Amino acid sequence: MEIKAIVLDIDGTLLTSKKVISAKTKQALITAQEKGIKVILASGRPTTGMYTLAKELEMTKYEGYLVSYNGSRVTDCKTNDVLFNQTMSVETGQSILAHLKNFDVLPMIDKEDYLYVNDVYNNILKLPDDDFNIIEYEARGGNFKLCEIDDLAAFATFPINKILIAAQPEYLQEHVKAIHAPFDETVTAAFSAPFYFEFTDKGIDKAKALNTVFPDLGIHSYNMIAFGDGHNDRSIIEYARIGVAMGNAVEELKAVADDVTLSCDEDGIAAGLEKYLFN
Repeated sequence: MEIKAIVLDIDGTLLTSKKVISAKTKQALITAQEKGIKVILASGRPTTGMYTLAKELEMTKYEGYLVSYNGSRVTDCKTNDVLFNQTMSVETGQSILAHLKNFDVLPMIDKEDYLYVNDVYNNILKLPDDDFNIIEYEARGGNFKLCEIDDLAAFATFPINKILIAAQPEYLQEHVKAIHAPFDETVTAAFSAPFYFEFTDKGIDKAKALNTVFPDLGIHSYNMIAFGDGHNDRSIIEYARIGVAMGNAVEELKAVADDVTLSCDEDGIAAGLEKYLFN
């Protein structure tokens, strides 16, 4: 079957550990688009945090697509039309945010130009490499201004695509069942990194977004090759005809992938495209 689309996670997949697209990976993706293959970025990031990368990959010119918020929204790069959008209900969002007050986590939600947090100065995670200002990172990555809200649950009187929480990895692992348990039947939740846990509406994942939008555009699962590295990439790795885990992927993803390529710092996407598309 013909490959018509390349589905790419962003962090740990498209981007190197220095958070840039390597020249070799960029050229491979431009070449693929010149051959008529669509690029679909599929990330937990908000839509606004994907536009710069889409521009760098010339996705407006080549009519690519953005799957944001772990699959709860799909946007056409050329027209900026939203092709799919499934949010949590207001009640569900408020219930989750109220529940999170019981835990030592940093909840974040966004609306339009702003990222909303409880305290912009309570922002540091102590990670193995260094202290990490997680709120600054999310705000800059999403191109958001920051706003403090004492009670996010009371504030969130609007539908939310995703609730992101950050915390020390060990703490999250210890408490994740208690954090998620009251909402097992109403939301989908997943780790996107050891220090990130994310809530979206029930049934939402990246593959759900792909399967909702792209068959009507003549692009089916058997026309896709997908690349990812994290737990929240499992759905696209299993959905696509060819699911490729990055060399730096979590072991659980490597176990279900059709293939494992080089790491994001070794041009793993370019190597995978060379193997499956350009040989």
